[in-house]
Amino acid sequence: MNRRHTSTDTESPVRSQPLPWELPGAHWMGEEELALVEKVVRARSPFRYYGLDLQHMADRLEKKFAQRHGRKYALGVNSGTAGLHIALAALGVGPGDEVLLPGYLWVSCISAIVRLGAIPRLVDIDDTFCMSPEDLSRKIGPHSKVVMLIHMSGAPGRVQEIVRLCRQHKLALLEDCAQANGASFRGRPVGTFGDIAVFSFQLNKNMSSGEGGMIICDREDLYKRCFAIHDLGYARNEAGRLDFRNERYQMWGVGSRMSELTAAMALAQLNKRDRIVRAMRSAKWAIRRQLEKIPQLGFRTILDPEGDSGPFLITIYPDRATCQAFTDALRAEGIRGPEGSYACLTMEEWGLHWYFNNLSLVNRRGFTPNGWPWTDPANAFAQSYTYGRGTLPTCDDLASRSALLTIASCLTRQDIRDIVTAFRKVADRIWGR
Repeated sequence: MNRRHTSTDTESPVRSQPLPWELPGAHWMGEEELALVEKVVRARSPFRYYGLDLQHMADRLEKKFAQRHGRKYALGVNSGTAGLHIALAALGVGPGDEVLLPGYLWVSCISAIVRLGAIPRLVDIDDTFCMSPEDLSRKIGPHSKVVMLIHMSGAPGRVQEIVRLCRQHKLALLEDCAQANGASFRGRPVGTFGDIAVFSFQLNKNMSSGEGGMIICDREDLYKRCFAIHDLGYARNEAGRLDFRNERYQMWGVGSRMSELTAAMALAQLNKRDRIVRAMRSAKWAIRRQLEKIPQLGFRTILDPEGDSGPFLITIYPDRATCQAFTDALRAEGIRGPEGSYACLTMEEWGLHWYFNNLSLVNRRGFTPNGWPWTDPANAFAQSYTYGRGTLPTCDDLASRSALLTIASCLTRQDIRDIVTAFRKVADRIWGR
């Protein structure tokens, strides 16, 4: 049983048991997933395009996902990482192009650009921890082709300003919704603001099939390009066989198809996604609203709390030393997850989510020793671009003095009380009243 702090027990930690793992969809897996996966196995048809008794799980998932987002087309893929590569390739990104993306991100966002021979152009963030429209406006140039808007840590930032800039400069907008599946902005789901959007169903995400992802868009030509690229470079006919007749969609494929087993898991999870998100959002804001009474504690700006999907609570401190001391003290009070969990950590411990920790980017490494794509003559425009710490001042500042608490999708009322108690106890110790 968890031990709780009382006025007569000031030296005992608030908790003696870890908080739940932060893996949102995993806590909701059960009979529904088993039933759909069993259908696929019993039909002996795990390949989505043909089989002994095809169950059409991927088709059903795509249809439902598209409908949920009001998009015309959806395409299941084997990972969000692959989805980013496919989406950028479908947009025609290559040498001579730059893709603008924020410095608070995930490594897959960068690698999708580099592997296509294009150049990542880093844009600073603002107090939403998402892309700064002001810095984006400064960075747009003659080689800019796509803006990758990443809805980081569960909530969107200044979406409308970025959409306006993309339209003004005739840039394609790719939304990365991997960390914000089920989020919205002013009542409109993320993934519906850009030309194309990518979701991830990896284990850490709001709904999960272990691996897998989804691409959504409205343009038929863009969808068909994505389809050919995600498969073997060609269309397929109604029998699920490769179709070589349409020259417009003959290109190169990456074999990133979604299997029927993955689709079965994801379909069951999609039916639960909104409940998972509500559970996290409710718990997060119950915690945050109580912690906002601590005057020295800062918080990430969430422009639309009702659209926050809720998996992360970000707190901001006056300086790096205070941030580290506060986080260490919280962990000592039992605000931590099981071994291997990232339940409570400083942002500096958040690894590849910060641009300057991506050493392959900092050192301009490619697959070959010559440093391609930076050495490609078409990319000579980017020779002055830098990627080390110091490139993005707001990113650097917030990374140094912010901390992150993951919000499990199964927090109990007692868990919430313990978290609040621990924060107050540590704040009293560090700042007094």
